[in-house]
Amino acid sequence: MPIANENALGSYLRDRRARLDPAAFGLPLARRRTPGLRREEVAQRASLSATWYTWLEQGRGGAPSADVLQRIAHALMLTEVEREHLFLLALGHPPEVRYQASEGITPRLQRVLDALEFSPALVKTSTWDIVAWNRAAAIVLTDYGALEPQQRNILRLIFCNPSVRAAQTDWESVARSVVAIFRADAARAGATRKIEALVEELSRASPEFEAMWRDHDVSAYGEGSKRLHHAELGLIALEYSAFAVDGRPDLGMVVYNASTPADAEKISALIRTGSNKAARSATSQPSAHGARKAKLA
Repeated sequence: MPIANENALGSYLRDRRARLDPAAFGLPLARRRTPGLRREEVAQRASLSATWYTWLEQGRGGAPSADVLQRIAHALMLTEVEREHLFLLALGHPPEVRYQASEGITPRLQRVLDALEFSPALVKTSTWDIVAWNRAAAIVLTDYGALEPQQRNILRLIFCNPSVRAAQTDWESVARSVVAIFRADAARAGATRKIEALVEELSRASPEFEAMWRDHDVSAYGEGSKRLHHAELGLIALEYSAFAVDGRPDLGMVVYNASTPADAEKISALIRTGSNKAARSATSQPSAHGARKAKLA
């Protein structure tokens, strides 16, 4: 059983320090009584006082600052998960989020999307670029494979794509919700500066977006419902749920399901026959699953 007054932070630092190979840092191996780096070596790599770092491992000297923890994480070559754990132990909260551009999705995640045969599903980044989708999404929502990659952005589609706009039964309500959720998502991901160019572009292209953006509303995605005017199915009702992708804070997955048995039957029948253009392009367009194919190599 763990000891009640155990210094969890000190134990974690000692363990990570012991796992490092001195030779990898060009340090001498002679006369080392314990594995890993010495305390003074970690302190030097982190530009800290050896005495203060020793106190930190011993549970003395008070809580370190976020800047000091960042330097220690770098000195100990911690992964993102290990760095987060270090902050939780030392400060009780994770580090400030740092925006990282999406590098596409894994083949496993694409297979999850593809397994949802009759449920439209897509994966979006924290800046709301759509980077993956399944065949049902191409048929029911938008033929993303027919779009240029830079146009596969939810805000660009809502505000600049006439077909997507016309499909919304209450465009203004949908648009306001999208802007509010997008603002919250971008801030949460630390991407506020990253989205500046997109915000400027959309503000020039759409006075409506500019006005909504100036309202500074924020909202959460979570789950909800929507109604769409589909080109072949007519009016359909959908419900959606949003999911975080564990280990990928830059990605989120949205899954749609038919709200009624009648809608489910119409959607499944269309997907089975593949009678519209989206069904064909979802399987024949190289760009439709380009990210997945690149990752399979």
